Amino acid sequence: MGGQACILYGAAEFSRDIDLAVLADERNLSRLQMALGELNAAPVFVPPLSIDVLLRGHACHFRCSAAGIEGLRIDVMSTLHGCESFEKLWSRRRTLSLPGVGRVHVLALKDLVQAKKTQRDKDWPMLRRLVEADYYRRSSRPTRERIAFWLREVRTSDLLIALCRRYAATARRLGADRPALLPALRGDRAGVERALQAEQERARGSDRQYWAPLRAELAHWRRTVSSR
Repeated sequence: MGGQACILYGAAEFSRDIDLAVLADERNLSRLQMALGELNAAPVFVPPLSIDVLLRGHACHFRCSAAGIEGLRIDVMSTLHGCESFEKLWSRRRTLSLPGVGRVHVLALKDLVQAKKTQRDKDWPMLRRLVEADYYRRSSRPTRERIAFWLREVRTSDLLIALCRRYAATARRLGADRPALLPALRGDRAGVERALQAEQERARGSDRQYWAPLRAELAHWRRTVSSR
């Protein structure tokens, strides 16, 4: 669901770790623990891996020491800010077949884009590249759903203006949900830039607000561990 998924979607990103979204139930966590054991993956930081911790929105972190993957970090989550339940994410997953690896399940593109709307600076350029890579691959005969996705998520002003010229009726219909479409329909590049920046700041603020109580909880756990 992280940098490795972005690579598979054609938006290249150098990533030293693997981020996994998992179903948080006893059977699945037992399977996950077995897999982590085969990788000689030890927990790092807090919190400990548990159903309760995952469902509350925390990430659990591991560092591998098995031969060939020494130092590889694995981050595990189940609840993603701004995204629907794991069951719905799983129902929309994309399955890829990789040579020498086999089948790999990744978040659907629209879910991966949503998951990238964080407070971190590095996620926003990646989000832009993800959507643009999809546009340039599929622009010849797009579905209505794909057109609506681009109009909702494209983050480059010139491309958004071009999309609004090409699909003006759809853009007008979606304008109430995305204010950046209104200046794009007028060809107002500066207005689009301002709207995109405001959009980004709202999303980053929402992410900071979401993580504030979780970070406070992590700080409490760290103090508890260090005082033992």
